[in-house]
Amino acid sequence: MDNEGANDPGRAPTIYDVAKAAGVAPSTVSRALARPGRVSAVTAEKVRDAAALLGYRRSSVAPVLSSVNTRMLAMVVADIGNPLFVDVIRGAEAAAEAAGYTMLLFDAQESYVRERDAAEKFLSAVDGLVLTSPRLSDLGIRAIAKQRPVIVLNRVVSGLPSVLTDGARGVRRAAEHLGQLGHREITYVAGPEASWADGVRWRGLEEAGLELELRVRRIGPNAPTVEGGAKAARRWAQNPSTAVVAFNDIMAVGFVRGLRALGVSVPGDVSVVGFDNSRTGALTVPALTSVASPLSLQGATAVRNLLAIIGGARSSEQPVVLPVKLIARDSTARVRRGRLMRS
Repeated sequence: MDNEGANDPGRAPTIYDVAKAAGVAPSTVSRALARPGRVSAVTAEKVRDAAALLGYRRSSVAPVLSSVNTRMLAMVVADIGNPLFVDVIRGAEAAAEAAGYTMLLFDAQESYVRERDAAEKFLSAVDGLVLTSPRLSDLGIRAIAKQRPVIVLNRVVSGLPSVLTDGARGVRRAAEHLGQLGHREITYVAGPEASWADGVRWRGLEEAGLELELRVRRIGPNAPTVEGGAKAARRWAQNPSTAVVAFNDIMAVGFVRGLRALGVSVPGDVSVVGFDNSRTGALTVPALTSVASPLSLQGATAVRNLLAIIGGARSSEQPVVLPVKLIARDSTARVRRGRLMRS
């Protein structure tokens, strides 16, 4: 577990900092402080000493990790400012409400530190957690899962249940679409380095390129934002291609804006494909061709499976993989040779 920030005077120490200092698991720290009778006297003393040394104070959200059903769930989202998460959240909330549960929502702002702190605050107050595109390490996620049922979206963590959209198939559909339009080279505008889904999409595009005899290359990592997409457009211009696939729709929108500032036409000079088929992409000019993911269904499926686990069902280590499809709109067109800007 990365302990970055433990010595930062601007941040309060967390249960993970205490665990590292004491040389024990975070779940052991929780038991030692909440129910000291469940660990040895030596371990309890070691944890208390480490907590005192760091100045750690347990969260006041709830007094202990209770076995009483609270009928509350927590959903930690990588970036609530990203429009693609809106439908995921709504699907999750609807499924929770239908089952008589309340959903707490936390915005991690693309920070694994905020994810870690949010999980610690919520653990004692909820019956389970949904981690949406988490940036935490696998080890950090497993530490949380030892204390409360967890289900992960858009990522596979060995030993834990997850719900995914078929990213590899999605980029394959995008590559097939662009190939049929006569494009022979595709640039992938990558997302954040810590994104598991980004790696899946890039590897899927590499495989599709080999099978379809297309040249593929990658620009990134980039911030998964409009600004991140616009910056990537300037890097693309140094070695342009006739087709681009972006990590998500919001980056694709930024990329199109960046191209416009460079005097490059979409789709006249460059065809652009986004990912997730968010509402933002459909409302842009030109309307964005995108790989459609069943976002609301993903959130609902995650909550239903989490509630089943809370109810005693055995969790499956095999991910639930939801299908995708390509929605062709105005941002892609047949390649027009000789029109591409070179710089």
